[in-house]
Amino acid sequence: MNTTAFVLFLVIVGITLVITYYASKRTKTTSEFYTAGGGLTGWQNGLAIAGDYMSAASFLGIAGAIALGGFDGFFYSIGYLVAYLVVLYIVAEPLRNLGKYTMADMIAARFNDRKVRGFAALNTISISIFYMIAQLVGAGGLIHLLLGLNYSTSVLIVGILMTIYVVFGGMHATSWVQITKAVLLMAGTFIISLIVYAKFNFSFTNMFEHMKTATPLGEIFLNPGNKFKDPIDVISLNMALVLGTAGLPHILIRFFTVKDAPTARKSVVYATWLIGIFYVMTMFLGFGAAAFVGHDNIVAADKGGNMAAPLLAEVLGGSFLFAFVSAVAFATILAVVSGLVLSAASAFAHDFYGHIIRRGQATEKEQMLAARYASIGVAVLSILLAFFAQSLNVSFLVALAFAVAASSNVPVIIFTIYWRRFNTTGAVTGMIVGLLSALLLIAIGPNIWNPEAGKAILVGHPIFPLANPGIVSIPLGFIGAFLGTILSSKKEDPAKYDEILVKANTGIHLGNVVEKVVDKKVG
Repeated sequence: MNTTAFVLFLVIVGITLVITYYASKRTKTTSEFYTAGGGLTGWQNGLAIAGDYMSAASFLGIAGAIALGGFDGFFYSIGYLVAYLVVLYIVAEPLRNLGKYTMADMIAARFNDRKVRGFAALNTISISIFYMIAQLVGAGGLIHLLLGLNYSTSVLIVGILMTIYVVFGGMHATSWVQITKAVLLMAGTFIISLIVYAKFNFSFTNMFEHMKTATPLGEIFLNPGNKFKDPIDVISLNMALVLGTAGLPHILIRFFTVKDAPTARKSVVYATWLIGIFYVMTMFLGFGAAAFVGHDNIVAADKGGNMAAPLLAEVLGGSFLFAFVSAVAFATILAVVSGLVLSAASAFAHDFYGHIIRRGQATEKEQMLAARYASIGVAVLSILLAFFAQSLNVSFLVALAFAVAASSNVPVIIFTIYWRRFNTTGAVTGMIVGLLSALLLIAIGPNIWNPEAGKAILVGHPIFPLANPGIVSIPLGFIGAFLGTILSSKKEDPAKYDEILVKANTGIHLGNVVEKVVDKKVG
């Protein structure tokens, strides 16, 4: 056991538990539990968004993907970053103006139908669990490498901690854990990147020339096509990454933690700068790991390459830097899984329990209790599923979650805001088709089935050839929403769309505007 690492792990856990303790004193109402009472500033929420987004997939998965696959691994960095342009220009402000606690609130603002809210909540829970599995896989490998604990025990430890944060601290605790983690992660990544760059005499030319001979791939390390042999697979992956962020529940609920839409927009700007700088530095992590750790050592530690960054830290800075970076990676995982548990628990307690089962009659105390029970249930289910995904790269797993989010949530969000004719049937159909098509294609694809034992979860030949289903499932989500609307006889009130359009862009309820105009004329 690495004693330094163990001490730093305890420090990280101690800091987060102290945050949770103080946050629990401020978490008395459902608003405080779900959204921290909307009291975060733009820079605070921007840091929290960055902390939520820069997950184990970013720090562990991308570094490993670049180290083992070369240029193809960098597709993840590009896709994750560009995705925030979609969030900034299409989703952030309308979502904040229309919603209250969850994504389902936003859609229900136009379609006050229990089926719509129910399927939106189902999507949220499904995507959150998918994403959480990736974080738990990263945690299992990390703690096993550092402390010598077996994979199952490691996953269980993280699962218990994330449940404590959410159950007792709600969004207050989750936000401040994410802010703390974002600062630590940026600092750790910058230190490693600077050391790697110094090894190449602060010259990009030297770095790129060295990489041509540093790995078993040789010169093709710097060319696309090492991991993704099929160009269609590359397009499919990038479609999922660029569009998926706009449908990720744990990112979307962050826009409800600020007071208004302009602050939500500022949050995205702060987050985009931080995330952009971070993803540029992932190149140094990946190249450094390939050059100084070596392909064989990376694979020996973890088949998916998830331990490339901690191993690089050990080579460059010895046991202390190794311990520090690993502790930061651990904090990264804790922060992200807390946000995921909270988004899933909010969907269950607020949407399923509060609006569908209790028909809006649940008291605050009942909703809080339901949210805490849901947090435990989501955590247990995610832990059980993570036991079967140990051999998969975490960035790859997250890309699948992005595909599900882009297929099931994004079409409905965009049509809700921008298409006048869109109706309840279209919303339900779009969510069902998007979710089921993505999950089905994943279930029959090469992530689940592979002829070679150990390469996937099950041994066998995949029916669907693409690693990421986005290129098929995302259009199907849009087509499902479109055809559901066109073929349905149900007509929505046009005035409702006008009201949504005004509110989405201004935050002002149309009824209030009419009342003020009438009062002014009367006066």
